Amino acid sequence: MQQQEIVKLEAISGLSAEEAKERMIESLKEEAKMQAQSYINEIMDDAKMNANKEAKRIVVQTIQRVATETAIENSVTVFHIDSDEIKGRIIGREGRNIRALEAATGVEIIVDDTPESIVLSAFDPVRREIARLALHQLVTDGRIHPARIEEVVAKVRKQVEDEIVETGKRTTIDLGIHGLHPEMIRIIGKMKYRSSYGQNLLQHARETANLCAVMATELGLNPKKARRAGLLHDIGKVPDDEPELPHALLGMKLAEKYKEKPDICNAIGAHHDEVEMTTLLAPIVQVCDAISGARPGARREIVEAYIKRLNDLEALAASYPGVTKTYAIQAGRELRVIVGADKIDDKQTESLSGEIAKKIQDEMTYPGQVKITVIRETRAVSYAK
Repeated sequence: MQQQEIVKLEAISGLSAEEAKERMIESLKEEAKMQAQSYINEIMDDAKMNANKEAKRIVVQTIQRVATETAIENSVTVFHIDSDEIKGRIIGREGRNIRALEAATGVEIIVDDTPESIVLSAFDPVRREIARLALHQLVTDGRIHPARIEEVVAKVRKQVEDEIVETGKRTTIDLGIHGLHPEMIRIIGKMKYRSSYGQNLLQHARETANLCAVMATELGLNPKKARRAGLLHDIGKVPDDEPELPHALLGMKLAEKYKEKPDICNAIGAHHDEVEMTTLLAPIVQVCDAISGARPGARREIVEAYIKRLNDLEALAASYPGVTKTYAIQAGRELRVIVGADKIDDKQTESLSGEIAKKIQDEMTYPGQVKITVIRETRAVSYAK
């Protein structure tokens, strides 16, 4: 009877029992695939959300665990004196003392009407420090004449050189970094007298080193290596000679020259994407460098230079035909360009933003990147009288 029923069913459906079975399996397979796909999508979305959260947690925890004060430096040093009569002795008969001091130190000395102070002006902070210490010794001693000036400056220069090496040694000991070449230690010491966007370079390097170590620990990597790479990442900013190379590549060359390991050299060279990253150390150094530089109050520019840059940005965009107004906003990180709807069509606005971006890239120097937004709107204005 069962056999007869199967034959009847086959006749009605027009399918054999075997074909029906296969069809059933196929439909189940499809259903299972659909369900599996939706599960996969859910899991992927969940993983992305968690990865994002986890990455933020690591970055925030790392920032919170490192807090240093920010040192701000300029290109002038003010030297305080007890009384204004000392100014005359510093200048000397017919200005011979001040000329000798300027020639020996390479620093411009400005003696003006400001009471009880003398301004030392130079872009090289090491020279400024030598001039400040030499002046201090000369004023304390009271004997100021050209021969004595040269003798004191030579002595102070040696003293500052020794202090640079000492600072380098202290920094490496504090951070627990060993086996550095003596020349590398001297370069680290020199960072104390350099600043980048108003942020003291040695403070920035130490901060980056500590951030790197904390982040490497969070990610289960070697914190000692990360700390070493973080400390050395900006050594290309303080070379004795000044070759025309980006500081990251110059730093990598110096690290290779003084026998640092390849992964450390790569992390130094890749922290501004100038070479390809080959290890996980490189992105950690890049991220921590950005965290240290982007902290509120970490960096600053001299106000005049900053305002001039914003004015130059606006003037550059305004020089294009059809542009009616330009606004530099977000501290010069974005440029809004408003064009006349009757003078430029939609196609031209696209090419205009590209042209302005290229011109800014070619002609201006600025930190980070500048976003150019071209706005074209049509207005119809009527008056009811």
